[in-house]
Amino acid sequence: MAPVRLATRPSALALFQAHVVGDLLARAVPGIAVEIIEVTTLGDRQMDASIGELGGQGIFVKEVQAAVLEGRADAAVHSAKDLPSSPEGSVPGLCLAAVPARADVRDALIGASLEAMAPGATIATGAPRRRAQLAWLRPDLTFCELRGNVGSRISKVPSGGAVVVAVAALDRLGRRAEATEILATSMMVPQVGQGALAVECRSGDHALRSMLARIEDRPARAAVDAERAFLAALGGGCDLPVGGYAHHDASGRIVLDGLVAAPDGSVLVRRSSRGDDPLQIGGDLAVELLDACGGSELLDRFSASPARRGHGAGGERA
Repeated sequence: MAPVRLATRPSALALFQAHVVGDLLARAVPGIAVEIIEVTTLGDRQMDASIGELGGQGIFVKEVQAAVLEGRADAAVHSAKDLPSSPEGSVPGLCLAAVPARADVRDALIGASLEAMAPGATIATGAPRRRAQLAWLRPDLTFCELRGNVGSRISKVPSGGAVVVAVAALDRLGRRAEATEILATSMMVPQVGQGALAVECRSGDHALRSMLARIEDRPARAAVDAERAFLAALGGGCDLPVGGYAHHDASGRIVLDGLVAAPDGSVLVRRSSRGDDPLQIGGDLAVELLDACGGSELLDRFSASPARRGHGAGGERA
């Protein structure tokens, strides 16, 4: 049996995630061998530019997807939050073949805790979603841009302030102990797909799709599908603060929390939906936020430009 070649970005976190998928495959398919193919993306090459300046969501996945389409790799391993959620962002010839079991979805502060920060303290984060929700909680705080891998960002904690990092990234790199405060999802709605991995392969590669189906975690897939449907239905520009988090209640039904906000945190609209069909739940919650809760006004006022509508509010880093 030829090795299954998994394409991924060359960062320590991305490589760890690819090895997680490789290990899952090795346990699920006896005798299989896995090879990791490193692919450098636009987002990796231009670390000084903001996510929005580089074109928003998709800048960390396009070259990895191309490696699969061109036959240099068999499958691609992504952070699910990096994948565009809109139909316009889908890639013909590829399919989302598996979402393995999900890691912690929450965000963490490294530096000072939210309560301990003095008025006017600085939080470093490049994510509009994080800025808006933290500003809602603490309108006195100030914010500065932050890009780079997890290690470099942790080294840039502002004096008296904090940086924000996904807990899943800290766990995967063995650095959770450095978190000062882990923010509950009731305080900070995560980014769509946060903590989840997404494995893509060629649509016509039925043998590989069958193998990848063995590492799929159904609850995680349903949750990610609901979140992505929510974001796709919102159709916001990549710099619009949007959050979405789905999980299952005790009866097994999907519960989806969705949020849209003004970039400065002055307006924050949050609602929840519950049901069994992830795509319907996501779409219905988006309609509710847009039509019944004033979300359309926020989208019209704060989206970067009509041309960028539909790419989703992704692109933030771990």
